[in-house]
This record gives sequence, structure tokens and C-alpha cells, in this order.
Amino acid sequence: MPGPLHPIPGPLRTERYLANGALPPAELADKDAASGTESFVEFSDNRLLIDLCGEYDRNLAQIEQQLEVQIVRRGNRLTVMGERLARTRAIEVLGQLYARLEDGRDVEPGIIDGEIRMGGSGPLPAALGAAAEQMELFQGGKVEIKTRKKLIEPRTEAQKAYVRSLFENELAFGIGPAGTGKTYLAVAAGVSMFISGEVDRIVLSRPAVEAGEKLGYLPGDMKEKVDPYMQPLYDALNDFLPGKQAAKLMEEKRIEIAPLAFMRGRTLSNAFVVLDEAQNATAMQMKMFLTRLGEGSRMVITGDRTQVDLPRGQTSGLADAERLLSNIPSISFNYFTSADVVRHPLVAKIIEAYERDV
Repeated sequence: MPGPLHPIPGPLRTERYLANGALPPAELADKDAASGTESFVEFSDNRLLIDLCGEYDRNLAQIEQQLEVQIVRRGNRLTVMGERLARTRAIEVLGQLYARLEDGRDVEPGIIDGEIRMGGSGPLPAALGAAAEQMELFQGGKVEIKTRKKLIEPRTEAQKAYVRSLFENELAFGIGPAGTGKTYLAVAAGVSMFISGEVDRIVLSRPAVEAGEKLGYLPGDMKEKVDPYMQPLYDALNDFLPGKQAAKLMEEKRIEIAPLAFMRGRTLSNAFVVLDEAQNATAMQMKMFLTRLGEGSRMVITGDRTQVDLPRGQTSGLADAERLLSNIPSISFNYFTSADVVRHPLVAKIIEAYERDV
């Protein structure tokens, strides 16, 4: 694993770096040093540099767009041009991405976005499944959640704090707009704990609230009517477990995906329980669900206060729970904003536009 990027002695107004900390030969001195608007970073492995740049330099283009710099590749050297702070930031991101490649990990748009948002905080630790091991890792900087199909890495500081709370607290709330990873990260944490043996099963639930259409008008039996409401949970689960394994675990009831109404009368012990779209639960439904928590279980409640589909005048159970539970120890509330949106960049702009119109 390489150390941090080291500045290379050279002209006073131009920053120069090597990815592996070694000094370059004197003949590499740059002729355009007087401009004061350039920084250089050099990489020892041209094969990894190709992966770093991406097909048709698309990875560099993403860094350019998000950090408002210009990056030019010449041999094994990348020249970064722009404001000093942006150049420094770009150099840090390039160094972290190169370290990933040296570890045999991939670099994709989501990873790049995460590095830009989170900052260069040193080498990534190895991911571990058990909650205690996860918490030990959190002290160092980067956070990873290990599942059977992929490693999940928070891409904003709010996401990182949220993941930490999922492993620290028996009951955690994730509240914020669509696209901020509330449910995705919760399901990932659940799969990680299930794989490591921290819990015996996973229970995923949602209120089957009609948003403009009536359940009775949909074709099929009850399961066929309800499944479309549960599809986002199926999608998240299939991202973390092989399809056949997920299907087998659901057949064995070790993974359950069910509407909120089906939770009444149950005690959920030794389980990782997620209630998604909690803003559409009534106050009584929320109380019913929260009191399902049994020994050895963890519960996560996610929701978006701006997308309530309940009938006019009916109190959202999510808002009610916030009001009543915010001062209870071991219950965490994590909040997200449009800055934490990790979908298409336009989603953040759409959310901001709606927030300004309120």
C-alpha cells in the first residue's frame, strides 16, 4: 500500500507529486512552472494509470467536472490545472483511487464520487462483518460494509455517520430525501450482520400505502398486489446477495419482505429489521412496529418527511416518533439533505427546487 502523496522539490509556484513518494529525475522539471496554476502527479504503473483514467479518460472527466479543474495526461504524469485548493483536492482523489487499484479494487463513477465527497483519508481498511469489528474500523476513517456480492462504501459524511449508527445503536432512524442511500445502506448493514452471524434473519417491511391507485384494482392475489410496493426492497437485497441464495433464504423465511400490516402480533428476536418509507406509517402503526423489537435485534426506520401519502389530516408515524423518541439514549436520528443525494446529479437539483418552493 503506498504512503500519502509527497511533494517533489521544484519551482516554487508549481506543486509536483509522486504517487509512491519517490523523487523524480532532475530532467522532469516542468517548463511551465512560472504559471503557478499547475500541479503534477506521477504514477509508477502505467497499467494501473490506464484504469485510473478510465475508458476514453472518463474518470478524469468526472473529476474535472466535479472539482472544476483540468487534467492532462502525458506519459505517466497527470497535470492538474485550476485553483490551488481544487488542484490539491484533485491530487488527493487521484492518489486514493490509485491506491484502490493497487489493492485490486475497481474504480467506477460511484467510487469516484464518494472519494470526492469524503476526502482523502488514507488507505481503506479491510471490511469485516461483525458489528464489533466494524466499529473498530470506524475509528480510522473509511467505512466499508461487506456483503456477498460487493463492498459498500458510504459516499458522504452523513452516510458515514448513518452507517456508524447502524452498528452502534439497536434502533436507528435515517431521515431525508430520496436518493440519499437510507434504505440501501440499511439493507447492506443487515446483510453484513446476517453473514457474520450477528443476527439470524432479516426482516424488511414497508407500508402498502396507495399513492393515487387502489390496491383492489390491481390484478392477482394479495401477494401479487403487494409485491410492487416491496420491489425496492427486493432490488436492494439482490444487490448484496446472489439471486439463488436470496431466493433460498426467503423460502426458508430467514429473509422476510412483508407489508407493515403483517407485523402486528409478532416479536422479532435476533433479527435485523428495516421499516422503509416510514413517513407513510400512521402513529399507531409506528408504535406497533417499534414494539416488535425483541432480544438480540436491531431496527432501522427510514423515511422522507416530504413524501407523505397518508390521507389529509392524518399524522405521520415518522414525525410522531421523532417528537417522542429523540431524547432516548441508544436511539439515533441521522438526517440527510440534497447534498447527500447519490443518484443522478439532477435529482439533487430537483429536490433543492422543491425545497425552495415550500
